[in-house]
Amino acid sequence: MRVLAVGAHPDDIEILCAGTLARYAANGDFVAMAISTNGEVGSSTLPKEEIARIRQEEARSSAAVIGAELHWLGYPDEFLYENEQTRMRYIDLVRQVRPDLILTHDPVNDYHPDHLTTGQLLWNVRIMTAVPNIKTDHPPCDKIPELYFMDTIAGVHFVPEEYVDITSTIDMKRRMLSAHKSQESWLRDLFKMSYVEFMETCSGFRGIQAGVRYAECFRRSVTFPASMKKLLP
Repeated sequence: MRVLAVGAHPDDIEILCAGTLARYAANGDFVAMAISTNGEVGSSTLPKEEIARIRQEEARSSAAVIGAELHWLGYPDEFLYENEQTRMRYIDLVRQVRPDLILTHDPVNDYHPDHLTTGQLLWNVRIMTAVPNIKTDHPPCDKIPELYFMDTIAGVHFVPEEYVDITSTIDMKRRMLSAHKSQESWLRDLFKMSYVEFMETCSGFRGIQAGVRYAECFRRSVTFPASMKKLLP
């Protein structure tokens, strides 16, 4: 199977679904990670260009932990909008990766506008990726991919429908998140929180709900056409 995870910022994927991606990778599935924005405001001290460069390097290091393919879209952090240009870019992203399954942000319940826009873009273009008369650099998909929405940060307003036991891959998730070294001090300054401890708390809470030590959760986008086969590991 081919899996594409799309996050708004460098580290969103790691917080919300890295354990699941690690399970896919361990099963021999193809995994791609795409980042909408360049994370250029994620520092209290460094200029935009420098922190954007650092965060791209960190994203590559994280993806390398599980051998995932990284796609860096490079839109301005905090200023991602949907228009014809961005819609065509995301159509071409999906056509390039040709996934069976897309994991992305909840387009309704998340707290951050870049998260909402990313999720909405993927929902909007899902069927368009297979439409031949919409021309992009890559040919249309042979089939319409399935779409699942990831948990929200701290689980706020998110009602899980399916859980993935990530107890066996929690160490991989820690390694992937820890690759984003620039964000540890930034998040301490901004939110007074420890990066990895926050992730472990959220994953542990979802694990309690699922009856395991650690878990991640998802909501399936029920739209036409939809497959009934099991896609989560």
